[in-house]
Amino acid sequence: MKALGTNLFPILNLEKETKRWNQLYKIITEPKPDIVPTPRQSVWKKNKATLWYHPAKAKRHAIPVFLVYSLLNKAYILDIGEGSSVVGRLTERGYDVYLLDWGSPGLEDSDITLDHYIIDYLENALKRALRHSGAKEISLAGYCLGGTIAAILASITELPIKNLSLAAVPIDFSIGIFPDKLLEGLQNGQLSLDRFADAHGTIPTEIMHLIYRMVSPGFASSKINLITRAHDEKYVEKWRRMDKWTNDSAAFAGAAFKQMFNDLYQDNKLLKGELVIGGRKVDLKNINCPLFVFSCSRDTIILDKQSLPLMDLVSSKDKTYEVFEGGHVSLVLTGVFAEVWDKWLSARSNGINN
Repeated sequence: MKALGTNLFPILNLEKETKRWNQLYKIITEPKPDIVPTPRQSVWKKNKATLWYHPAKAKRHAIPVFLVYSLLNKAYILDIGEGSSVVGRLTERGYDVYLLDWGSPGLEDSDITLDHYIIDYLENALKRALRHSGAKEISLAGYCLGGTIAAILASITELPIKNLSLAAVPIDFSIGIFPDKLLEGLQNGQLSLDRFADAHGTIPTEIMHLIYRMVSPGFASSKINLITRAHDEKYVEKWRRMDKWTNDSAAFAGAAFKQMFNDLYQDNKLLKGELVIGGRKVDLKNINCPLFVFSCSRDTIILDKQSLPLMDLVSSKDKTYEVFEGGHVSLVLTGVFAEVWDKWLSARSNGINN
């Protein structure tokens, strides 16, 4: 006969529970973990930005990959440690990888615009990567707002972009995760963030972190996941790296902040074909290279319907759109991101017979 209450209070695995709570205590009391990057060297710098070169472990593709991340967070999410690194897994698959790290702007950088970031930083960094690699073409890959920036550049540059890969990329800014009233206020002009940006000059990291927390519902669930899986050392290791990145927001130049909300969120100029960057009109029809766009099924930050319109706006004949199982950040943190890209890129990157 079962003891009274056994069904209500299942017998605990004391060893497992002890390990779980010891791990939680360590996470709370220990310093944040060091992030060890994939072997790299700096090949170009501008202001706070650095272009990192990560050589392939055994080169199998003639065309290198150039990664662009969002301005809203720090780029090391793409190289967040062995076993989880997108950069690392791409180098293991035979690609030379370039990663543009925007850095974090200071008060002296408040007048940097999206034009500056796209032309003076990204386009010049691409030129440097082409010279450094000796390649005649390069594959451009962007994630989140970095995908938007990559798409904009691809539509206005004459640089030889062989392939364009975009993940969780916002193109239609009339919809999204912001509350309906906030979006409505931005779009009809009742709400302006100009005075907010002017007051700060450069939006500090603490406020950017708060904004990110407000629009991302995943923060609470990640803490719950940690409690339930704290006995799993491999999970805890990845969680600690993720937690460090999550709480390590980048600042945002005020001029670029205003431009993003006014030109993209308020006027939706990118989708409408009305955006001008560096005196060049951004027409997504100018994109005619092979294009791969993918969204994540559980993405609570960038909705797939924000990305999908791009497929009808480009001129590319070789274009693919797919939705993969995962969340906005989990696909990167697990390294699956690299596998998804590789399946598409490998056939379009001029293989080398070793």
